Amino acid sequence: MNDQRKVDPRTNRRKFMGITTAIAAGSLLTGTSTGQTADSKASKKNPICVFTKPFNSLSFDELADRIAELGFDGIEAPIRKGGHVEPEQVEQKLPALVEALKKRDLEITIMTSDVNDPDDPTTERVLRTAATLGIKRYRMKYFKYDLKQSVLSQIDQWRPKLKQLAAMNHDFGLTGVYQNHAGTNYLGAPLWDLRMALQGIAPSDIGVAYDIRHATAEGGMSWPVTFNMIQPSIDTVYVKDFVWKEGKKPANVPLGDGRIDPIFFRTLTGSGFNGPISLHEEYLDHRNPDLVPQHLAAIKADLATLRTMLASD
Repeated sequence: MNDQRKVDPRTNRRKFMGITTAIAAGSLLTGTSTGQTADSKASKKNPICVFTKPFNSLSFDELADRIAELGFDGIEAPIRKGGHVEPEQVEQKLPALVEALKKRDLEITIMTSDVNDPDDPTTERVLRTAATLGIKRYRMKYFKYDLKQSVLSQIDQWRPKLKQLAAMNHDFGLTGVYQNHAGTNYLGAPLWDLRMALQGIAPSDIGVAYDIRHATAEGGMSWPVTFNMIQPSIDTVYVKDFVWKEGKKPANVPLGDGRIDPIFFRTLTGSGFNGPISLHEEYLDHRNPDLVPQHLAAIKADLATLRTMLASD
């Protein structure tokens, strides 16, 4: 007689995570191909990665070579529609990217994804694959308001979905991060709404990718207030800069040339933040493969500026 008892998917995920944890523990004992141990890697207070959106034209090996030459600890990899790996091909292609990076002692520090719906069948495939490969964080896809409806009621509608996704993350040993993004209809643009949406969710399950560029564009001089408010939920920090174009529209510029207050980095250091920092260079056209050398030069300059700002506390 066949046993037709239903198995809770969460039980399967927990068993899966027990196996992958054991595998990960074994790999840590062997170290990396360059001899750097897990302890030496973890000794860095704030791992610095770079968003590699401009480099879709490079092979995985070329990408790893170029990022290693710049001196980053890892990458924020777009594993989403139009990114380095399409979500439908994640089981086949993501391992190759992870392996190419590992040979250069790099990691996927953050996986940028299209994930925001726990009921989408692609969600579990993407998260399961990421967890198997040792990826710890992923950036979520945005929620956007319909401004013809109540903002507060929409937050209430999204909260159960966020809690369900947080439970899935917990089972897989992953942290989802939600980025505050400036704009007229983004959940998280003013930050107070993101605090409401994530109420009752552990930051280790879903945290905030705090973007100082977008926080400044939305809050102007009041960014210290919203930073203070959201700080307990911050898992990751995003860094880029901007100016106001013709007084109306924000335009991205090299780090240090815009509106970002250098005091932010002293505030960040003083807060005890020890998570990853992701550098975003978005002032050159990421869609033009002919600009790859210019992107690399720009990122190198921005990284030097970032390190100077972090050391000026």
